[in-house]
Amino acid sequence: MSLVLAAWWPLVMARQDPVPVKHAIEEFLRVQVAGLPGEVTFTVGAVDANNQLTSCARFDVSLPPGARPWGRTNVTVRCMDQAGWSMFVPVHVRVVSDYLVTARPLAQGQSLTSADLARQRGDLSTLPAGILTDEQQALGRTARLSIGAGRPLRGDMLQQPLVVQQNQTVRVVTAGPGFQVANEGRALNNGLAGQVVQVRLGNGQIVSGIARPGGVVEIAF
Repeated sequence: MSLVLAAWWPLVMARQDPVPVKHAIEEFLRVQVAGLPGEVTFTVGAVDANNQLTSCARFDVSLPPGARPWGRTNVTVRCMDQAGWSMFVPVHVRVVSDYLVTARPLAQGQSLTSADLARQRGDLSTLPAGILTDEQQALGRTARLSIGAGRPLRGDMLQQPLVVQQNQTVRVVTAGPGFQVANEGRALNNGLAGQVVQVRLGNGQIVSGIARPGGVVEIAF
């Protein structure tokens, strides 16, 4: 009987207390969600109390590569002691915040104003990635496609407005150390702020420069 007890006793002792594991996960999540908007809450899934893992005092907690720290996902907990085991634990992070929706239908190419935007409140973790939460992320941008009323707005639905349009008469500013020259020309392609556009000058020469707001094309030397 004593031999049976001797063999059985190490199995009883080989158990990782779930409490410090959950505490380590909670501390990790508090750091991960610190910059998220709105009201953030999270729950940590159960850690098997009848596990047969060697007790550990130091843990490393991480998310899967590319995973965002909200919604339903798993975290990996690794024992940093000699035991060296690892486990996956489910977590659920909820992010309740206001987000932008369209107040009325938008046509492709339409520039957005405050009248085009409304707010709804909900759990961002249940919505597609890229949902906009701040009006400044949308005002002045143009719709890439037609968007129905009441649709949540994502960043990829919008684009920066064109600052230079094809065939537009633009001001070409050529600048370098100690000099600046301004000419007029006709833009040969559309351009967002910071994009390269080509311009045909009055003498027929074609030059390339950087599109700037106000119909300016900048050439720097």
